[in-house]
Amino acid sequence: MLIFNNTNPQPPTFLLTGIPGVRAAQVWISIPFCLLYVIALSGNSMILLVILREHSLHEPMYYFLSMLSVTDLSLSLCTLSTTLGVLWFEAREINLNACIAQMFFLHSFTFMESGVLLAMAFDRFVAICDPLRYTSILTNARIVQIGIIILTRNVAVMLPVVLFVKRLSFCRSLVLSHSYCYHVDLIQLSCTDNRINSILGLFALFSTTGFDCPCILFSYVLIIRSVLSIASSDERQKAFNTCISHISAVAIFYIPLISLSLVHRYGRSAPAFVHTIMANVFLLIPPVLNPIIYSVKTKQIRKAIIKVLNQKQNQI
Repeated sequence: MLIFNNTNPQPPTFLLTGIPGVRAAQVWISIPFCLLYVIALSGNSMILLVILREHSLHEPMYYFLSMLSVTDLSLSLCTLSTTLGVLWFEAREINLNACIAQMFFLHSFTFMESGVLLAMAFDRFVAICDPLRYTSILTNARIVQIGIIILTRNVAVMLPVVLFVKRLSFCRSLVLSHSYCYHVDLIQLSCTDNRINSILGLFALFSTTGFDCPCILFSYVLIIRSVLSIASSDERQKAFNTCISHISAVAIFYIPLISLSLVHRYGRSAPAFVHTIMANVFLLIPPVLNPIIYSVKTKQIRKAIIKVLNQKQNQI
C-alpha cells in the first residue's frame, strides 16, 4: 500500500468532485454556478464602491458592511477557480499544499464572516440601546481594532489546524467530496490517527462561530427588550427595521453552516449529492444574497447605488 506523508518528496494529489451522478451535464450545470459567482462578485464590489464613494455612508454600520462585502468577495474567490475548473474542464487534481492553502483561506474567511456579523450585532446593540454614546463608542480607531481582532483570531485558530494536517499520512482513496478542500473532508481520507485534527477543527469552530452565534442571539435579546420599552409604535418599528438586514445576513450564514457541519459529521450515509448541494449552498448563498438584502432593505445603500449607476449612465 502506497502511503503519502510529509516526508515524501512529492505531496499527494487529491481529486476534487463536481456534482455526483450528472457528470455528462456538468458543463450545463456550470452556467447557474457561473451566474451565482458573477452576482456575488459584482454585488459585493458594488457595495464596496458605493461605501467608498459616498461620504454619507462613512459611518460605523457601513464600515462593518464593507468588511462583510470584502469577506464575501474573498470567500467567493477562494473556490471560484477549482469549482469552475472541475465543472468546465474536468480539472480535478489538486496537490496537498494547494489543498491546504485553499482550506486555510476558506475556513479563515468563513470564521471572519462570523466575526463581522458579531461586530455588526454589537453595532446595532449600541445604536438602539445606547444611541447617545454611539459615535463615542464606535470610533474609527475602535472599528479598526475590531477588524484586527477578528483577523488575528482567525489566523490563531487556523494555524494549528493547518500544521497538523501537514503531519497526516494518506494511503486510501484520495477523492474529495467537493470541488474545494474542506477540513473535515480532507482529514477523513487520512490513514493515520486524526483525532487531534478533529479536536482542533472542533475547537476552531466552537471558538469562532460557536462563540459568535450565542453572542449575536444575546445581543438581540437585549435589543428586543430595549425596543419593546419604547412607547411609540412607529419608533419601535423603525428600530426593528434597522435590524432586518442584519438578521437576514445572520440567518443565511449560520443555517447553511450548521447544516453542512452536521451532514459532514453525522450524515455519512446520506447520498453524495446531499453533501455537494449543502456545500455549494453554504458557499454561494451568503455572498449572493447579502448585497441583495442590504440593497433592498437599506434605503441609504439603495439610494447610493442608484446615484452611482446614474452617474455612470450620464458619463456614457
